[in-house]
Amino acid sequence: MPSYDEVVASVTGVGSRFEIAGAEISGIQQKVFKHAPPSLRDLFDGARGRPDETFLVFEDERWTFGEVMTQVDELAATLVEVHGISPRDRVAVAMRNYPEWIISFAAITSIGAISVSFNAWWVTEEIDYALGDCGASLLIADTERIERALEPTRSRGVALLGVRLEREFPDVDDWDDVLLRGASMPRVELHSDDDATILYTSGTTGHPKGAVSSHGAIIQSLMAFGCRTAVATAWEKPDRAVESGSNSVSNPSRSDSPSRTRSTDSTAESAEVTAGRQPAKPVFILIVPLFHVTGCVPVMLSCFSSGLKLVMMYRWDPERALQLIERERVTQFVGVPTQSWDLLESPAFDKYDTSTMQKIGGGGAPAPPKLVKRVDESFSGGGPTIGYGMTETNAYGPQNSGPDYLARPTSTGRATPVMDIEVRDPLGKGLPAGELGEICFKGPMLFRGYWNLPEATAEIMNEGWLHTGDIGRMDAEGFVYVEDRAKDMILRGGENVYSAEVEAAIYEHPSVYEAAVYALPHERLGEEVAATICVRSGHALTAEDLTEYLGRHLANFKVPTAVIMVDEALPRNAAGKILKKDLRETVLESRK
Repeated sequence: MPSYDEVVASVTGVGSRFEIAGAEISGIQQKVFKHAPPSLRDLFDGARGRPDETFLVFEDERWTFGEVMTQVDELAATLVEVHGISPRDRVAVAMRNYPEWIISFAAITSIGAISVSFNAWWVTEEIDYALGDCGASLLIADTERIERALEPTRSRGVALLGVRLEREFPDVDDWDDVLLRGASMPRVELHSDDDATILYTSGTTGHPKGAVSSHGAIIQSLMAFGCRTAVATAWEKPDRAVESGSNSVSNPSRSDSPSRTRSTDSTAESAEVTAGRQPAKPVFILIVPLFHVTGCVPVMLSCFSSGLKLVMMYRWDPERALQLIERERVTQFVGVPTQSWDLLESPAFDKYDTSTMQKIGGGGAPAPPKLVKRVDESFSGGGPTIGYGMTETNAYGPQNSGPDYLARPTSTGRATPVMDIEVRDPLGKGLPAGELGEICFKGPMLFRGYWNLPEATAEIMNEGWLHTGDIGRMDAEGFVYVEDRAKDMILRGGENVYSAEVEAAIYEHPSVYEAAVYALPHERLGEEVAATICVRSGHALTAEDLTEYLGRHLANFKVPTAVIMVDEALPRNAAGKILKKDLRETVLESRK
């Protein structure tokens, strides 16, 4: 049996799909995939060669690749000819996981504009900040997001394009009315180092930061996911061809006659499903938001580039997910550990056929070893996976699956050769295997930096290395173990919540004297947001009052669910810093 290094060498060798070469990116020498397409537009063009194959399943709708690409072309032309969008202009997208989100992303990036993903949970204040920060010319949004965005878009002069509108809005274009039907994709020259996306991350200083990635970085991430799948397949099942992989980037090809109608008839495909045949290709279910890097890159873009079916959920519901897994013969389930728990805990779990499932897992938070074992025992055809990526790495990072994951359930795995990993001491010196330090990444999939925040970029990037802020170790075989977080951050069900941002909102309340926000363990969510509040003398404030107040200023997932009101000043150390660890332990002790 070949060694792991021999498998990697075989998958990435000269002449292979994942052949590795050297290249200079932003002045830094990097290892890259030699055969990567130069831009996302080239990647999307590959879908033109499969016009009649099903791409998206959303509720009772079925969209072929041809139908999607027709609307991508029409929207791209509309953006250029109607809204005057030019390369490098920012176009924001704020909506549920609708097919139009994917069409918008493809159209925006195909004309050289920058797609700005807005968190669908954001309230008006957060939308207003992001619109001003990125300088968007246009916001594409659904009804709920338009209602929240009306005031800031009007005050900032940002145009609105409405998707699946449930009522009319003055000065808001309706997607179905304004698309230039039958239009062709505008001609634009794109390069791999052109900016393609801005994804907002929760901010450590009170506001979210816009992480900017180039076309090349996103495509290198996709290639890395595909390479890792091929390596894992060959490593775990050496009798399989090493070139197999669900996340490969296919070569672009064109078709001159894409389908132009959206179909809601699923008779033929349902017949295939009920016949019980295993699908020839992987089928993904989208259970995380597209505005998150996981939903956008390794799930949606992987399916787009590889010609795979993507089953979209209107909202997360475990039983509905089980229904879709059975109906659509889903093989890949990529979410946060909370969702795996929800699936297994559903009273309906045994009612549905989950035998097609091959990979169950994702990332966003550590998975308890108990969950790893339960997933392995509960799915007859598949097993657990875990990944460790960031918005700043376009979701790519170490991943663990198969026998390796069962043998090392607390490890997040290892990466492919295009990503270098080091564990460093506080002075930036690399540490030997087994020693604790800050985990650092280097590779062609890293983001360019934070939008208009050079100082924040310099804090996290140094000579091509990304400092994750996570504390961990790496063993002699390259398996990474994340032990702690250097950042003051809470991981709530896969959502990053920074204490500083929540504290900043709390301090705006006139009755608050002191506040400390921290994480408490939560069985389902991993962690919940907790806050200890010292009320200002002479003021009255209840936990319910504060929660209601914060709900008007923060997205729901950021609002503390455990609020402790105290009359005395919060404990501090000699340097004057609030002792959050002591506050946390006090709460945990009271819960015993």
